[in-house]
Amino acid sequence: MDTPDALMIRDLTKSYPTRTGARVEILRIPAMGLAPGQQVALRGESGLGKTTLLQIIAGILEPDGGSVSVGGAAVTGVSESRRDRIRAERMGYIFQTFNLLQGLSALENVALGLAFGQGADPRKAQAALERVGLGHRAHYFPRQLSTGQQQRVAIARALANRPCLILADEPTGNLDAARSRTVVELLRASASELGAALLVASHDPELLAGFDQVLDLAELNQAPAQAEVL
Repeated sequence: MDTPDALMIRDLTKSYPTRTGARVEILRIPAMGLAPGQQVALRGESGLGKTTLLQIIAGILEPDGGSVSVGGAAVTGVSESRRDRIRAERMGYIFQTFNLLQGLSALENVALGLAFGQGADPRKAQAALERVGLGHRAHYFPRQLSTGQQQRVAIARALANRPCLILADEPTGNLDAARSRTVVELLRASASELGAALLVASHDPELLAGFDQVLDLAELNQAPAQAEVL
């Protein structure tokens, strides 16, 4: 039996209200997909909808229309609890701002990510930290870690459930050039190790140059010219 696509998008639309109360369409994507293990960078300047697209794929936001499936499971047209379950079991999401809880250790932050899917397993959380080279910092709090180390904790959290799809939103936006290269190399190597598809959204030319496949959101997106949204 054929392996389902890691990601499949069909006829996706999303709009937001303007300051005048009207709605403006910011995303209209007829089709987009990723095969298992495929690694793609998504190019797009700030404000063009990269984060919105990733959050729709992850089930954090709902589209106005169209369908999204991850690993053969529908993310659209299902309940919020079902979307949460699919995200926890099949996806790893790396936020630009890391989204680490300051009152939890690195190990606890990673384990918490597992709690929504397979269950908070300290052994799996520790293994994920080892994978990103932070096993010796498992009991450090975010404030005790450098920016680059915090980003690696966020990556470990995304990898811990062994997802079929990894989403990264401007993962190098808060890092210098040297740390940025390290993070991209770590993401790509980790995705290859897991056999996961990787979609990295960025406007960083150096990051984009590190990918053989680059999709331009401006070309994928057939929404009309955008207006300022709330």
